[in-house]
Amino acid sequence: MPILPVTLEPLVRRLLAPNPSPFTYTGTETYLVGRSEVAVIDPGPDLAEHVDAILAATQGERIAAILCTHTHRDHSPAARILQAATGAPIVGCAGLTLEDDGPRADAAFDPDYRPDRVLADGESVSGPGWTLEAVATPGHTSNHLCFALRESKALFSGDHIMGWSTTVVSPPDGDMADYMRSLDTLLGRDDRIYYPAHGDPVTEPQRFVRAIATHRRQRERQILDLLEQEAQAVPAMVAAMYRGIDPRLHGAAGRSVLAHLIDLEARDRVWRDGENWAIAA
Repeated sequence: MPILPVTLEPLVRRLLAPNPSPFTYTGTETYLVGRSEVAVIDPGPDLAEHVDAILAATQGERIAAILCTHTHRDHSPAARILQAATGAPIVGCAGLTLEDDGPRADAAFDPDYRPDRVLADGESVSGPGWTLEAVATPGHTSNHLCFALRESKALFSGDHIMGWSTTVVSPPDGDMADYMRSLDTLLGRDDRIYYPAHGDPVTEPQRFVRAIATHRRQRERQILDLLEQEAQAVPAMVAAMYRGIDPRLHGAAGRSVLAHLIDLEARDRVWRDGENWAIAA
């Protein structure tokens, strides 16, 4: 079945990559911004059929920039293939290389991502009739950016805000305190709509972000309630907190629980003893 673009508004088209999974939902959503000269946001995984679909959808147009919200392998690897085909610069998030002494935590990252230009918070890239401004939103990853389309007050929210599930925050790079601060950043904006990399558009963004922040605070409260009963390890907390979810997601849930625990430890609410965590005295 051919991958065809869907027009969401005059300046925005969407292509769905054929990479559905328990972590990507129906797949990674690539956005085409503009007409005649186009920005491609999150070109997606290294799949020839998806790159071909991007090139077909922009036939007769010039790809002026390839933007990546972050460097997970379902978002950025197609950037270099698309660049080889078009010569367009890769701009957006910084590259990310993790160094740690424990089990490798960067298996989901794209180690070959090489941006031509890194956008700092507030910097922008533009074309005829469109301007995309970088909004720094660390938390899901330390290099995560959203992109605000000034002309229509739309925000391309990457994995910071998804339309189908809450975001996984996985240490050591994922940071729950940063993630909560980034939610506050979005609450301080007046975007009209969010276009996430996974799931449907978010049409009431302020309400949606407040609900996510509330959910995260509830998860924190669950963790504290469990530890007030007894010291325990992350897998036991996941089993108690995430009853009924796909078992394939237990590992990701455990990473988010760990991110909450690290944040609570930094605030002197909990402490760890080997694999177990306990309420701080």
